[in-house]
Amino acid sequence: MIYNKLPISWQAVLAEEFDKPYFRQLQDFLTEEKQSHTLYPPEEDVFSAFELTPYEQVNVLLLGQDPYHDENQAHGLCFSVRPGIKPPPSLVNIFKELKDDVGFNIPNNGYLVTWAKQGILMLNAVLTVQAHTPNSHKNKGWESFTDAVISKVNQKVDPVVFVLWGGHAQKKLKLIDTKRHSVIQSAHPSPLSARNGFFGSKPFSAINSALCSFGKPEIDWQIPDL
Repeated sequence: MIYNKLPISWQAVLAEEFDKPYFRQLQDFLTEEKQSHTLYPPEEDVFSAFELTPYEQVNVLLLGQDPYHDENQAHGLCFSVRPGIKPPPSLVNIFKELKDDVGFNIPNNGYLVTWAKQGILMLNAVLTVQAHTPNSHKNKGWESFTDAVISKVNQKVDPVVFVLWGGHAQKKLKLIDTKRHSVIQSAHPSPLSARNGFFGSKPFSAINSALCSFGKPEIDWQIPDL
């Protein structure tokens, strides 16, 4: 059962999802896929965003789309890659904007675990992918599950900053109570769209301003060299 890999705090929050037909179908699909394909991230990393950011500690939700699909890249956090792996183009653009926005020093890696440990739930809409086949696990049930995650974060009593980059993420706006929470939107940082509204949007200082207004600690965006 894949949900057994979820940390206990999140299992309690999401318990009602596990008996729904879509979730059982998703489990069957993943079991079948594993028999004939390599899947990313590795099974033990599928829920690492949840392990690193317990429900009670979520102050920011950053939404990605599909895990990286090449070897050793994906490890369960949106936009992040393992140490020693060259940052992909979207992450390179995120680092460029960080430099312009908050004076970030571009590190020698794209390992964003320090962000997750500060209360950023780094959630992809789809949590698995077939090796070298982008979007191969789209519309198999993960979106229903991650919509439930967004809805549960929306139900938190304390306000949260939701970060929605690109049209795919912005469709989730309907799940968020914008009167209670802060929403930061712009174009996606991918090379296809970064120049059409991501560069210059200053999302990182905006996130910290929103956190300050909620009386919450700011994020230290700097990623250490490894």
